Parts: sequence; C-alpha cells; structure tokens
Amino acid sequence: MAQVPQTFFDALAVRTWCGLALRALGRAREEIDAINVYPVADGDTGTNLYLTLESAATAVEAVFAGYGTGTGEPSLADAVHAMAHGALIGARGNSGTILAQLLRGMAQVLADAPGSETSHVGGAGLRLALRRAADSARQAVAHPVEGTVLTVASAAAEAAEGAEGDCGTVARAAYDGARTALAATPGQLPVLGRAGVVDAGGRGLVAVLGALVEAFTGETVREAPALSVVADGPAAGETPGAPHAGGAVDGAGTADGGAREAHACVAAVSDAGPSAGPCADGSGTAGPSYEVIYLLEADDTAVARLRERLDALGDSLVVVGGDGLWNVHVHVDDAGAAVEAGVEAGRPYRIRITHFAIGDVHTGGERHPRERVQRAVVAVVPGEGLAGLYTEAGATTVLARPGEPPASGELVQAVRRAHAREVVLLPNDAELRHTAAAAAEQVRTEGIRVALIPTRSAVQGIAALAVHEPERRFDEDVVQMTAAAGATRYAEVVVAERQSWTTAGICQAGDVLGLIDGDVAVIGPDVTATAATVLDRMLQAGGELVTLVVGDEAPENIAEHLDMRVRESYLAVDTVVYRGGRQGTLLLIGVE
Repeated sequence: MAQVPQTFFDALAVRTWCGLALRALGRAREEIDAINVYPVADGDTGTNLYLTLESAATAVEAVFAGYGTGTGEPSLADAVHAMAHGALIGARGNSGTILAQLLRGMAQVLADAPGSETSHVGGAGLRLALRRAADSARQAVAHPVEGTVLTVASAAAEAAEGAEGDCGTVARAAYDGARTALAATPGQLPVLGRAGVVDAGGRGLVAVLGALVEAFTGETVREAPALSVVADGPAAGETPGAPHAGGAVDGAGTADGGAREAHACVAAVSDAGPSAGPCADGSGTAGPSYEVIYLLEADDTAVARLRERLDALGDSLVVVGGDGLWNVHVHVDDAGAAVEAGVEAGRPYRIRITHFAIGDVHTGGERHPRERVQRAVVAVVPGEGLAGLYTEAGATTVLARPGEPPASGELVQAVRRAHAREVVLLPNDAELRHTAAAAAEQVRTEGIRVALIPTRSAVQGIAALAVHEPERRFDEDVVQMTAAAGATRYAEVVVAERQSWTTAGICQAGDVLGLIDGDVAVIGPDVTATAATVLDRMLQAGGELVTLVVGDEAPENIAEHLDMRVRESYLAVDTVVYRGGRQGTLLLIGVE
C-alpha cells in the first residue's frame, strides 16, 4: 500500500521512515550479506544493518506507545533521540556501528532545529542533518577509507546541499547522489573491484535513503544494483556496459541473479589465497583474528585515550556515541586487551567477541561449512554470570541488559548461530514471549524446527535446561523441559524506583519489593529480610530445590543467610547458588 507523503520531517515521518527502512533492509539483507567482502568477508553486513535499524525502530515505537491513545504524539526531538539511542545500543558490526552514528548525526541537527520541539522541520533542516550525519560518521572511523559507506554518505550529503525544496526533494537528491556514488565504489576499493561488487555497507545506506524518499513522497525507488558495472570501458572480450561480474543489468539498474552472482564473486575472492583477503586499507593483506564490540559508559576524555589505545591494537576501529554512552567496535588479535582498555576507560557491557576462524574472512583460505548439530538450546539470559552458566550447559545465549530487551532479529541470529536442525527457545521473560514467537516463526521458514517454551524467568530456564537430553526424541525432550519449567515457581527481589500502587499496597521509591510469579507480594525496608519472607511464602506450598541467582548489587552475605534459613527450617530442601553478575535484579529465586 502506498505511503501518505510527508511534506515535513516530524515524529510521524521518523516512525514511517524507520518502518520503511527496516522493510527495505529486510528485503535486501541476503543480497547485502552476499556481497560483503570489506573490511572482512564474513557475510553479515546486511544482517547487522537490519538488526541495528530494528533496534532504532523499536525505540521509536516505544516512544509513541508511551503517549498512548488520545494523548497526542511525541515531538520530532523525542522521536529522533529515540531513533539514535536505539541504533546506538543495538548497533551490530562495523556497518551497523557506522549507521548508528549516521542516525545520531541526523538526530543532533533535527532535534535542535527550529520547530523540532513542537512540530517539524523542512528541507533546509534535512540538508543540514544529512551533512552532519556524513561528517560525524567519518570522524568516528579511525582511518576512513574511500569506496565505503562513508563515501556514499558524503555523496548523499553533497547532493542534498544542491537541492532546493521540501524534504521529499532533498531526500530524492540525496538518494540519487548516494546511488551514483555506490556504483563507483568498485573503482575506489581494490577488493570490491576484484569481486565485481559494490560496497555492502553503502548498498545498505542506499536502501535506507530510498526508504526516506518513500516516506516523504510515497514513491517506491529503484533498487540499487549489487554487482558492479564497468565504468572505464569494457575489458577484453566484454560488451560495453556489461556487468563486470557477469550478471545482466536491466534498464532499471537492477542486477539479474543478484545474491547468487554476488555469492560466486565473493567465493572467488576467498578462494584466491591469502593475498585476496581484505584488510583495513583494502589492499588484501590478512587482518586481525577477533571482532570486539561493546557499549561503554565513559566521559569524552577517557574515550579519546581509548581510541588511541585501540588504534594501536588493531584495525577497523569505530567509536560512536556521546553524552556518556558509546558503542565501540574494533578488529584485534588480542581481544582481552581490547576489553581491558574499555575497563580502564569506563564501564563496558554487552561485550561481544567474534573469532574470525582460520580459513575464513581475513585469511582468504578455503572455507568448509560445518555440519549442523541435531539439537540446540537458545536462551535469553539477564546477566553475564548466568550467560556463563547456560553456555557451560551447552546453550547458545542472548544477553539481555536491564531496559534493553533483545529484538527478534537478535534471537533469529542466535538460532542461526546455534547451527542446529532442531532448536528449543527459552525467552526467560514473560515480556519476550511475542518477540520469541516472531523469531521462531522466521527461522521455521529456513527449515529449522523450533519449539518455544514460554519460560518467564531465568530460573525456569535453568530447570528446563537441567532435564534437557539431546538424545531423546525432539517432542519428548520439549515436553520434559516444559514440565520442568512449569513446575518451577519463580520470584525476584528488586528496589522500587518510584512511588507506585502494587498488589501488596503502596510502595515508595527505595522500598524493597519481593515479586512472586510476577506480582508484588512483599514490601520491606531490608533486602535480606524481604528475600527471606519471599522464600518462606514460596516454600509454604512445598518444594525440593531452591535456586538462588545473586546479582552484583545484592548484600554480600544474602546467599549464605538464605541457605542457612533453608537448612534450619526446611530439612528436605536443597539449595544451589549462582552468581548472576549485572542482571538487573538483586536476587532471583526458584523453587521446584
């Protein structure tokens, strides 16, 4: 259905743009993954861009939901701040991190433009926003390289600056400029020229700008070609204008064979030996072994020092963000040193370390796809401690930070990463059930058999994982895991952030709340005493095993105190204690 044109940039335009861009990246994801040869040929650029944009779109939707029905809508400043923050905390990979900074740069201008606090801005504001986006993204990259998404973003900004008119006119000029620049990237970056493809990150940005045009005009733009077209005249034996990689390009500029041809081109580069493996400068020299990404809470001075240290450790360094929150991305050989540098600068969290395996990505050697395992468990966990516990038990984990629930795309990626024919999915949070269901539905279309067990707490997930037996028939295993989770009552102990009505009465900010099966059951002044009361109430209904998951901010001796209480008052009950790390709650309790 055609979109209603938006003459000005307002909150609704932001929402519409994010939705259209997410769909555009969803359609182009596989093709973009297939042409991903720079900075490493790991085939995930399209996926990373999609996950980053999904996080931005989710944040914008949350702002609109916060206004409810009949209470108006957010201001432009509210919407773009949400978009930028969502992209920042959800950025994935080198391309996603740069996209997050592009959106942040736009948000900085749009939020401060005249009229942004109340209504909208016009074409002049969009021109400035696109320029700020391109400049801030280039500044975030330690060593900018031409022929990449940075080049495409700069071309979009330059084309927009020459356009006069409303937002639709400016967006169309930016899109056309970006599309032209994208077609030229194979001639700027040797590794792209060898593969016969355009830059994957730039291709993704063109899709995002195409969605911007559609948001303002209601018109669907032409898709950008993934395969390069010879610009400097035909090579020997080629017809003028023929695609360099062998795909036919029609009058609309789309590539026939798209992702399939691109896969062949990328494979040719990978099989050409070590000299064909891309590095930071596009010269083809083998690069570092690990990708390290984390969010970082730190001040500007500390981040400046961090940039210098990480630049000395590796390549593909991108640091984006500001106002005390940053997203750090770097390729290194010493992943531990990259994380330690973050610890010295501030508080790193949501740390992701990916190993570029031997014979893959940087090295350019022959790749042998590993065989799928028969069955795997994928679980969402609220803290690093539990992530370690689940991983030791054989599960693939998705880390959920307080206030930052994973998006469905992250769960899809985790299921793919598990590389199994059958997957048991444990959301471990009642609020994530629909997100997990959407992820399960998506991966089923890829031929993966998925069972979703509606676990509402990580302690229910622990119980399910304890009875998991991969050798059993899939249905039997799921039944046993579901039964174990359902037989586990769960509770948590938290501190109230504000005054509120609860099922146990009125609580004040700073009160300790004990929640049993999701409802507030106890309000008290002391963490340990409240936890003991909660535990007593749970054990009144019986139980054989108590599971305690202790957060970093819980009192030091709370586990010992509760363990002693159980041993003294409930003789037939055992207790097991785990350290949950920064899990968002002081204490999780399970009774089964």
